[in-house]
Amino acid sequence: MRIKRTGKFGSGIGRMVGMWSCRLMGAVAILWAVSAVDVWALEFTADQITKINGRTQKSNIYYRENMWRIEHHTMGPVNVSIVRKDKQVVWLLLSRMKHFKTVPYKADQDLKVSERLEGEISREEIGTETREGHPTTLYEVTVKEGERTEVYYQWLATDIRFPMKLAKKDGSWIVEYQHVKFRPQIDYLFQLPLNFEPLEEFDHEPAAAEPNQPPL
Repeated sequence: MRIKRTGKFGSGIGRMVGMWSCRLMGAVAILWAVSAVDVWALEFTADQITKINGRTQKSNIYYRENMWRIEHHTMGPVNVSIVRKDKQVVWLLLSRMKHFKTVPYKADQDLKVSERLEGEISREEIGTETREGHPTTLYEVTVKEGERTEVYYQWLATDIRFPMKLAKKDGSWIVEYQHVKFRPQIDYLFQLPLNFEPLEEFDHEPAAAEPNQPPL
């Protein structure tokens, strides 16, 4: 026997379908928004080369928003620095001794890995270049740093929106990144090793502990 759906029954089914469609679209929108946040949360690994007044330092970087780990290649007591901006501290690890030193976090320790520089007041495009296989746009960027004005050159990769190289205009400070890979980072990279003890008397803080910023 065929049932003929007409009148209020048919319109009720239509309203139910429409309601569920709206709910489904809303759920999809929420999931898309969450996914977008995950995509744009910056997490990466890279090789970092820093040149300060002719002195070259190399390190491996493991980065997550508000925290990063620097594994230094230079000789010295500190071979790993863990910067915890969220906790406002920096842990300097002395792996051979299985000790660590806690020092206060300073704003000038931030890695300059965002597209825009802190305190930026002007930006001028001056050319293009390929670096590490990435097409980059070269900018001259003027930054206000306290009472001073500094000028930088920035090579910004247009495909991944990442600064592959940054240099002060006078050449006294240069930092560049190689083998940049965007991927989630493991929590333990930014935590103190369980078997490390605090070092109470450690006054020597080598330059390798803060290799990323230009000299004052």
